[in-house]
Order: sequence, then C-alpha cells, then structure tokens
Amino acid sequence: MFTDAHLAPYAAKSASSRGRRHAEDPSSSRSEFQRDRDRIIHCTAFRRLEYKTQVFVNHEGDLFRNRLTHSLEVAQIGRSIARNLGLNEDLVEAISLAHDLGHTPFGHAGQDALNACMKPFGGFEHNLQSLRVVDVLEERYGAFDGLNLTFETREGILKHCSLNNARLLGDVGQRFIEKKRPGLEAQVTNLADAIAYSNHDIDDGLRSGLLQESQLMHVDIYARHRVIVDAAYPGISGRRAIAETIRRMINTLIVDLIQTSAEKIRACGPASIDEVRNMERMIAFSDTMFQQAQDLKQFLFENLYRHYQVNRMTFKARRTISELFSALHEEPNLLPHDYQVHDAKSDEQRQEQQVRKIADYIAGMTDRYAMREHRRLYMVDDI
Repeated sequence: MFTDAHLAPYAAKSASSRGRRHAEDPSSSRSEFQRDRDRIIHCTAFRRLEYKTQVFVNHEGDLFRNRLTHSLEVAQIGRSIARNLGLNEDLVEAISLAHDLGHTPFGHAGQDALNACMKPFGGFEHNLQSLRVVDVLEERYGAFDGLNLTFETREGILKHCSLNNARLLGDVGQRFIEKKRPGLEAQVTNLADAIAYSNHDIDDGLRSGLLQESQLMHVDIYARHRVIVDAAYPGISGRRAIAETIRRMINTLIVDLIQTSAEKIRACGPASIDEVRNMERMIAFSDTMFQQAQDLKQFLFENLYRHYQVNRMTFKARRTISELFSALHEEPNLLPHDYQVHDAKSDEQRQEQQVRKIADYIAGMTDRYAMREHRRLYMVDDI
C-alpha cells in the first residue's frame, strides 16, 4: 500500500489532498496523484499532443519535438528535481503531463491568433484551457465531466490567471486573489518546463539548420559546456558533441536549482504545504544561473523563434487560425454537431456559449487537422 512516509513535511501528501470536485472512493492500488497521472495519460487531449507544434510544425520533420515529447521531458526533469528535494514525484509527473493539454495547434503562434480572435469574448490562454480540458471537456466518465483530478494537480496546471478568471474558478483560483503561492511540486514543474524547452529547442534548432553552433559559442552557458566536452572527448564533433553539451547544460541547471531551492527551503522552514503557500517562492535558480538561463532564452528568441523561416510558418499559422475562427463564428452550422449550441436560454447566452465552443474546437485541433479543416472550409476543390 502506498504511503507518504518518505516525503518531506512540506511536500504534497496524497493522503491529505484537498480532494476532487466530485467525491470518489479511493483506489486500493494507487495514490491519488498516481491516479491523476493515469487519467491524464489515457485522455484524448494527451494523445493529440503528438501532433501539436513545439517550435516546428509536425509535417516539417519526424525528429523534431512536439508537445507530447516535450511534456514527457518536463516530467522526467521534474521528477529528478522532486526526488532530490523530498517532494511528491507523482504529483510533479501529473502536472507535467497535463500542463500543455490546452495548447492550440501551431504553438504560441496559434495561441496568439486565437487570443486575438477571442479578445471581445474574454480572450484565450492555453494555461486556463488546460484546466478547462481536465475539468470540463474530456468525456470519459459517466458520473462527471472532465477527469475529476485532485485539487493539487489542478493547482499546478493553472500557473497564471487573471483576477477576473480567478474569481470564476472557485478554490483553485483563490490563490491568485489572495496572492499566495502554489505547492512546491507546482513550482518545480514550472522551472522543469523552462529547462526542457530552452535546451531541447537548441537541439531542434541545430538539427533544422536554423541555428549554427558558431552562434551558440557566443552564449556563455553553451560555450562553457562545449569546452568541457571538447576536453573530455578530443576530436568529438557533430550530433554526439551537441548531445553531450546539451545534457551537461541540463544537468548544471538541475543541480543549481536543487541546491538553491534546498537552501531556500531550509531558510524558510515550512512545516507543511499550507505553510509553503503563504511563503515566498522557494524553487529557484541562483542569481548567476538565472541570468545565464535568461541569456539563453533571449538568444533563442532572437535567433530561432524569430528566424525568418519560423516567421513564415508563424504567419501561415496565424492566418489559418484566424480564418477558421472567422468562418465558424460567422456560420456556426459549419461546426460538428457536438460543438453547436442548441439549448441556450437567450440569444446572448447562446452567443457566449457558442464562441467558447468554437475556441474549444480550434484549441483541440492538431496541426494537421487544423490545416485540413481550413482547406475544407476555404478550398472549393476540397470537401
């Protein structure tokens, strides 16, 4: 039988979880957070992540990362950090696997386009949409909508939220109103996400040819580790050298995060997760490492995310999302039946519900489905 005895006092305990929105009998073979993880892995939105953009659109190459591989990498990094800090690995894994469930097709370009379309109707944010997926949109159980995850997993999924939205979310939105912190597991997942996407985007950028290693030698954290690799393996080059460099960078960031966070935890001395929520943020890099991570992030922004070839795909992605929204908003009867609103009490309510269902429909699309649906709606020779 699973116990929480091995966890630090300030860790999230499955046995003392704040529970689920709908009461369920506990599992005889899994902790509550293990159960959350399993529900996430088996849900429809999780499977779709395989065909959603990280940086490169799915059809641009089989070896580039997508939202699914990214989520798995975040979970692995997060579990390593959690294990060293005495935190709940299962909760970190559940949050990691769920954190991108609400992401649109075409990555951040798709989110920006859908947010612009939804501005008059409350906007769109993939983080909030991830919570909506697990709370409402998944249809797998007879007794309730969504996956009925624990409060702690839902808290971790919701990394940021406006006050207006927080007031509509009940208990999980309360910390934004009260300006409190989430548990340490949620804080770990947030930085594991940052470690994963920056370092693995270097790998994909070099593989694609949009980045050159000569450029990266001007970035301190990369250059420093590449020198170490060259000294350890004289004559090494190509993919092997890049992989050795990146894995060392990831390790350096993880070790620094663990050491700095452990010091902050000792200094604050939380005795429970509820005390954690009332204290300053404790999961953090050292000042030096934070700056190096920021320099790397800025380099990627300028040289990869704004590369003209990525910009071309971004332009097409924004146009695709915007035109899909325009067509479906103008003619809701073009939507599949499940996404059409038929039982609203008033025209105003119907419009409000219909627009949100359009956003749900588009956000749930994979890259290739969005492109195919766009062709169906706008090309007369494609039905």
